[in-house]
Amino acid sequence: MLNRRRALTLGGVAVGSALMSAYSGISGTSEASAMAGMDSPPPTAGPKPKITPFAVRMPVPPTQRPVAVGDGMDVYHQTIRVVDEEMLPGLRTSVYTYGSGFVGPTIRARSGRPVIVRRTNRLPVRTNTHLHGGHVPADSDGHPMALMEPGESRTYCYPNEQPGATLWYHDHAHVLEAEGVYRGLHGFYLLESEDERYLGLPSGYYDIPIMLTDAHFDANGKMIFITDDGGGRKTLLANGRPQPYFPVAARRYRFRLLNGSNMRIFRLNLGGQVMTQIGSDGGLLPEPVEQTEFVLAPAERIEIVIDFARYRRGTKLVLADGDRPVLRFDVQWEEEDYSRVPDTLRPLPRLFDGPTDRQITFTSNLKEHKFFIDGKTYDANRIDAWVERNSTEIWRITNADAAGFQHSMHLHLVQFRVLDRDGAPPWPGESGLKDTVLVPPNTSVRIKIPFDGYRGVYVYHCHMLDHSAFGGMMAQFQVTDYLNESNER
Repeated sequence: MLNRRRALTLGGVAVGSALMSAYSGISGTSEASAMAGMDSPPPTAGPKPKITPFAVRMPVPPTQRPVAVGDGMDVYHQTIRVVDEEMLPGLRTSVYTYGSGFVGPTIRARSGRPVIVRRTNRLPVRTNTHLHGGHVPADSDGHPMALMEPGESRTYCYPNEQPGATLWYHDHAHVLEAEGVYRGLHGFYLLESEDERYLGLPSGYYDIPIMLTDAHFDANGKMIFITDDGGGRKTLLANGRPQPYFPVAARRYRFRLLNGSNMRIFRLNLGGQVMTQIGSDGGLLPEPVEQTEFVLAPAERIEIVIDFARYRRGTKLVLADGDRPVLRFDVQWEEEDYSRVPDTLRPLPRLFDGPTDRQITFTSNLKEHKFFIDGKTYDANRIDAWVERNSTEIWRITNADAAGFQHSMHLHLVQFRVLDRDGAPPWPGESGLKDTVLVPPNTSVRIKIPFDGYRGVYVYHCHMLDHSAFGGMMAQFQVTDYLNESNER
């Protein structure tokens, strides 16, 4: 079996040249040209900005207030636009945003209470928005072809009929999503449910969302889009700031960590210190899991609790990606703490066995600059899998990519269970519900998926966004009330 850490380091060396060639095929479009116009010199030109570690404080994304509350729902307005932000000290960076900063405003919603979001596109390019991890009707899912032209508005309806979880919203306009997300089209959507209120977990001021990304800047602070070549995006960001610090009290904090990068796989550690994982993509785990390192692929989320009461005031703890500092926690003051982490968190829902087992295979062809799901690239006019509503299926996803690329699987609409990896138990922390799962080279993962609730066409794809956007690594499934001989199985 492939060594886990070795597997996580493979697959990035040749992707840059391949995907840049694919990107050049669309660079003549008006959207690509508008995005490219935000760049300044090419990535190799001039000195890079010097960054002093832990010189700036990590901001916490603001919580957006609804413009209307009533009739059993909350209503929000968001304007998608270009703004200049001081991401690097003393320099201004143009970013795309859902609000006023690189990380959009946080929407805090409640399970069972619908949210309506009216979004207006003031960008010079087309866009749309996908609620990642959301169980939503097809017309509000943010299908890659459901595009908003510049100047247009669209209303998204989120029923929130699912357990509390750390979700996020981001651009999903086909071909443009990789650069849109890279430039700032993302934000947290924190769904909270009643069962969490009685657990005693850290909350309020002590419940902090942190988006981890990477970027490439020129000497003037301009963010330059390059496809990842295994190390081209060298600046690591926490909530849009490079290697910031964050002051904390000597008590428990709940951190919601999201990998919002296009390609980077984070291996997060606290210098060997134990961290307690309480949640994953789909919300709380059945029970806490203590680890000293977490692997976080693009779009994956984990919720962890760190008890800073174990450390003296003045202690500085560095959260790192391997040996690269990402964020420093500074224990600065004492404070009473009535929070806790109980031994039992949230029972898993029962998933009935279904009659269908599917085989999904990831491959690539570097000569053609293509990435395939079951030998095909994305076609919006093709349905790749028909599934019956209210059924449960088991999918085996195999990464058979001879080039050794990392891939991940994300399905829209659903939260699934990871059953096993190559017949062995899932990795620690994968015991809960998930919507994105990493599949290293030459390995396979089995997942159990409930397709309940909504009919319509949804997509599944590799969430290494450079693969899906430029390489075509995306497919479609249609949920229908019944299957017949005309449905391709």
